[in-house]
Amino acid sequence: MSSFQEGKDCLGWAARDASGVLSPYHFKRRAIGADDISVKITYCGICYGDIVYTRNKHEDSKYPVVPGHEIAGIVQEVGSNVQRFKTGDPVGVGTYINSCRNCDECNEGLEVQCPNGMVPTINAVDVDGTITKGGYSSFIVVHERYCYKIPENYPLALAAPLLCSGITVYTPMIHYKMNQPGKSLGVIGLGGLGHMAVKFGKAFGLNVTVFSTRISKKEEALNVLGADKFVVSTDEEEMKILSRTLDFVIDSASGDHPFDPYMSLLKTNGLFVMVCYPKEVKLDPLSLFTGMRSITGSFTGGTKLTQEMLEFCAANKIYPEIEVIPIEYAYEAFERMLKGDVKYRFVIDIENSLK
Repeated sequence: MSSFQEGKDCLGWAARDASGVLSPYHFKRRAIGADDISVKITYCGICYGDIVYTRNKHEDSKYPVVPGHEIAGIVQEVGSNVQRFKTGDPVGVGTYINSCRNCDECNEGLEVQCPNGMVPTINAVDVDGTITKGGYSSFIVVHERYCYKIPENYPLALAAPLLCSGITVYTPMIHYKMNQPGKSLGVIGLGGLGHMAVKFGKAFGLNVTVFSTRISKKEEALNVLGADKFVVSTDEEEMKILSRTLDFVIDSASGDHPFDPYMSLLKTNGLFVMVCYPKEVKLDPLSLFTGMRSITGSFTGGTKLTQEMLEFCAANKIYPEIEVIPIEYAYEAFERMLKGDVKYRFVIDIENSLK
């Protein structure tokens, strides 16, 4: 069967304009190709990217927008060439559903960095020419390469956020060898990404310090997530005490914020990794020259590392902190996210609330 044939009816929730208001929306998924699987969606995490696209923050939204790229579900149909999956398997789908599969990046399992056309799960042009529609929907059709086996003992609701927030911090931690026991890690921001950075850091045996502007997050950081230290980042005295004490910093803070105060916390040859998306980055060159420090960025992860992360989480019993909601609550969840009022990821119960 050709992947360009019209497929089955799908029910989703979509935004029709930049108000971001969501409502039921019927559309057709593409037919299953020989290398595709069809996934019945049971849960979908809510990411800040969902707000970006439903509210046209990047001025490129293609309405109607069906958001959602933290997808967990069950295989309900497989194409004739599919080898890795069978009907009934628990699987995940993340932030992209295609790439060229021919470049060096794709061949190395870094498909998310494909220079020839990585195709995001939402708001992009799919192989059949239609606009990709995400996980706020009843099912999705995806090439098997971009689907992930969720370990049998791992709850699907908890697996969903790993497909974006989890892999976004896991990728730089592995790539830059932050998994060295005894090293020190600073985590800026304690939201969906930040709390996973803390959990991975502790699993890797790191000494973890959380930085936040909100003292209200101290108890959670120390007693629930297991961080070793909590610092209010606006406290200049506390920040001075930590000068040149960290090997790594992961910046997950939303919104615009200064960078120099955190750069000063790095040891010689220390590394600062951005997984946030500020409007601009302003930095005094001396923050780099002093101590030969480096700053870099990271954007989710490739298929190989995503599968590795899922298995690592299952083996080490690492679970995101979530609040499960019905789909009709999604817009209110967006508003709460913008206020920082979530611990630490909303997950939509698609199976039981999308009717």
